[in-house]
Amino acid sequence: MTDVVVSRLKAPGTYYDESTPAFAIRVGKNRKTWFVIRGRERERTNIGKYPQLSLADARKEARKLLTEAPAKHSKMTFSAAYEHYKEAITAKKPRTQRDYKRVLDKHLLPKLGKKKLSDIEYENITAITDKLAPSEKSHCLAVARTFLRWCVKPPRRYILHSPLEGVLIVPGKARKRILKPNELKTVWDAATVAGYPYGTIVHLLILTGQRKSEIANLRRTWIDQKHRTITLPDWVCKNSREHMFPYGDMVAAELEAVPRLNSTDLFFPSIVSDERPISGWSKYKKRLRDGVAPWRLHDHDLPPTFRTRDYLRDCSGFGGRNAQIKVHGRADGGDHSRG
Repeated sequence: MTDVVVSRLKAPGTYYDESTPAFAIRVGKNRKTWFVIRGRERERTNIGKYPQLSLADARKEARKLLTEAPAKHSKMTFSAAYEHYKEAITAKKPRTQRDYKRVLDKHLLPKLGKKKLSDIEYENITAITDKLAPSEKSHCLAVARTFLRWCVKPPRRYILHSPLEGVLIVPGKARKRILKPNELKTVWDAATVAGYPYGTIVHLLILTGQRKSEIANLRRTWIDQKHRTITLPDWVCKNSREHMFPYGDMVAAELEAVPRLNSTDLFFPSIVSDERPISGWSKYKKRLRDGVAPWRLHDHDLPPTFRTRDYLRDCSGFGGRNAQIKVHGRADGGDHSRG
């Protein structure tokens, strides 16, 4: 087999190399794939695509693979490995677990679940991610790469090499949407109409500049009414650091209006259990967005809006709130490491 011979192969079929036994190229309708046959069960291991991978490089990789024993679990499917993976990530933060599972369940499992890990190629994954929005594409590739690296590590060794190893992931662009004063008023009014619980949460997001998950988890024991401060514990903060910030009269009024339940310390408990914070954001956001059309509201737009000088200067229009309030870790020009 030579480069000239390989370049001229057109008819679909499998063509073996005479100089390297068990090394071959499979010619399909749209691509040519290098592979080797290994082990007693004659398992096929894909090496790469031609012409992206030259004959010389493919032959070199084939000889290396032929000296190695096939992976112990080379018949492991994506879905079977994923079940083990879910158990392995239980030590991670609940939010991280949910994020990984969301991406794998939504984007990758439906298409790759039944495929053997050893048969999954770079093109199988990019065929899925290329259809996603830029930021979600980057996130999906990052989660997939983490999962496949886990599959490679001993003692599992479900596969010998990850198809995403060496892939450069371009991070998605961060949102830079800053709401204008009139837009912010529209959101405030829509949240007022929505009422408790989601409308109250949106009011607190506007007034405090905190994250949605932090306000959703808010507990009465975190509030110091005497010194007018709220202290978020490290486990609820994105950077895993305790965060204390002051609050003013409007925040106090919002919190005092929240119904007190003897069964929980949470301001916004779930309808499923008083011990869990509120969920079902998509349903609440849809209701709120109906009142703020035509532009699209995103929860991540509120913290950066809070940090702008324009907002701090103009917030007097929302009931005379002290425009000079400084929020630790959130004040404009201060420490943005929490962002």
